[in-house]
Amino acid sequence: MGNIVWLSSYPKSGNTWLRAFIANLVADARAPLAFDTWPRYAVDEANPERFSRVAGAPSTDLDVDALCRSRVAVQADIAAAARGTVFVKTHNLAGSFDGHALQNWTVTAGAIYVIRNPLDVCISFAAHFGLTLDTAIARMADANLATGNDALFVSEIIGSWSQHVASWAALEARGVLLVRYEDMLDKPLKTFTRVARMLKLGDDRARIMRAIEFSDFKRLQRMERSDGFREAVSGAVPFFRKGLAKQWRERLGREQVARIIADHREVMRRFNYLPAGY
Repeated sequence: MGNIVWLSSYPKSGNTWLRAFIANLVADARAPLAFDTWPRYAVDEANPERFSRVAGAPSTDLDVDALCRSRVAVQADIAAAARGTVFVKTHNLAGSFDGHALQNWTVTAGAIYVIRNPLDVCISFAAHFGLTLDTAIARMADANLATGNDALFVSEIIGSWSQHVASWAALEARGVLLVRYEDMLDKPLKTFTRVARMLKLGDDRARIMRAIEFSDFKRLQRMERSDGFREAVSGAVPFFRKGLAKQWRERLGREQVARIIADHREVMRRFNYLPAGY
């Protein structure tokens, strides 16, 4: 049994919110944790420094194949450097790329995977990456989608929304807890208590409620306005933008909704995301 617990999601699906909750739950402080303290509680697998060290070359000089070839060793390094459980953020799909494993299961203890309605994901995805809604919809259907490789983050293998969700959902028997973003919004105490229990952090109601309060989306928005947030792509577009469900009803046209459903119907049905009439 390893010591990495993956915190995974398709981009713009609630990964950062989950990390905020876990950091505040573990710290059990009497005030919300500042952004710059979060890395003490959850590290980012896509950190370029580790890849440069393992590969023996600047990560920005590595192609996707070389990065993926280094992943198992990078993750072993993360596990070895930790004292006990280490929470590791990732947007990689579960599986492999060109024969290279994207997760090192020998050092893995489990995972939490956050799922969000793709009708809402596309709106946040478009805003975050500066895309039109139509371009975001097309990219979410792209089985070959990967992020860029730069000085902040190495490339991650994303794939389509359906492919990503299905890859992690297939691993429930390996200790993967599936959490719906919408349940984080609508049933926070019940949902985050499941997270706390999975992480063996107990079910102390007061402690969980405090962590929920300290990671509240509106609070994170205020913190970003005050202090900025490293993961924001552009200073002109806030990272913590809306944090709502069912935005698609006002933002997407019927043809756009139909296209997303055509791309992802099977997985949307499985997680109760198909709207009436479709």
